[in-house]
Amino acid sequence: MTYCLAIALDEGLVFCSDSRTNAGPDRVSTYSKMHRFCVPHDRSLVILTAGNLATSQAVIAQLQRDIEEDNDFNIFKARYVSDVADYLGELSLAEQAKYAKKGGPNAGFSPSASFILGGQIKGQQPELYMVYPEGNHITASDLYPYLQIGETKYGKPILDRIIRPHTPVETAMRCALVSIDSTMRSNATVGPPLECLFYEKDSLQPYNRYIMLEENHPYLARLRQSWDDNIRMAFDNLPPLSDVFAAAE
Repeated sequence: MTYCLAIALDEGLVFCSDSRTNAGPDRVSTYSKMHRFCVPHDRSLVILTAGNLATSQAVIAQLQRDIEEDNDFNIFKARYVSDVADYLGELSLAEQAKYAKKGGPNAGFSPSASFILGGQIKGQQPELYMVYPEGNHITASDLYPYLQIGETKYGKPILDRIIRPHTPVETAMRCALVSIDSTMRSNATVGPPLECLFYEKDSLQPYNRYIMLEENHPYLARLRQSWDDNIRMAFDNLPPLSDVFAAAE
C-alpha cells in the first residue's frame, strides 16, 4: 500500500507521495511514486501511482516508450490533460487484463492500480484527475480541491479542515506532509522518503518547489513533534464536559 495526494490551488498544484512498497518484518522496500513529464514552455505533467507496482511500472514505462518512439499519441502530443487521463485508464486496464489472464480468478493478488494526474498544457488551465482501476476518472472540485489514492483514510481529516483553493502554497505543502505523516503513524505500509512538489500555474516548468524527506530528515522530525505537541495542546483546551453535566442538573 502507499499514500499519494494532490491539491488544486489558485496558485497551482501540490503533489505529495510516500515511497514505501513493502513493509514486512524483515524487509522494507521503497520506490518513487512521483513521475514527472515536462516540455518547458509547453507542458508540465505529474503522475502519482498507487496499487499494484507491476501494473503502475508497466503503465509509466509505456508512457515513456510512446515518447521515445514518437508514437501518434503520446503525452507530449496530447491537446488536453483529460486526454492523457483517458489514455492512462486505457493502459492500466490493458495491463490489468494481462495479469488477470495469466493468473486467472484465483491468482491470489490484485493487479489493480490507481493514478493521480495533474499539470498544465499551454493554452489550458491547470487540471487534476484521479484515474480509477476501472479506467474512468474524476477531477477535483472547489468544495474538495484535493485527490487521494492508496491508504487515504488517516490523512483525510486535516485536508478537509485546512485545504481550500485559496490556501497559500506553503500551508498546503505542510498540510500534505502532515497528512502523510499522520498516515505513517497508523499504517506501517506507508513510509518515507516523502516527496512534495509544487507546480506554479502558467510556469510550464517541471516544478517551482520540490523536497524529498528521508526518515531521519531534521525537518520531518520537527514537523512530527510540533504536530503532536499542538494536537495535545488543542485537546487540552477543548471545552470541559463538566459544563454539560452542570447544565443538565
